[in-house]
Amino acid sequence: MIEVLATNDPVKLSFAQAILKEAGIEAVTLDEQTSSTFGGALPWIKRRILVREQDADRAKALLLDALKDDAEQ
Repeated sequence: MIEVLATNDPVKLSFAQAILKEAGIEAVTLDEQTSSTFGGALPWIKRRILVREQDADRAKALLLDALKDDAEQ
């Protein structure tokens, strides 16, 4: 499994999960419980999205494009 996104932003996390699901890329989200310890006040503990190694390049490209477009609006 390869990490394609690490964030504490729940909106960005949800958006990324939706993008990957729509593209048919199976993704696993780790550290959801750990990152919410102390109300998310520990910025060095991020939620991470991982995908299979063979999907990593495509997933990174999709997320880069989608999150770039989202930031421009």
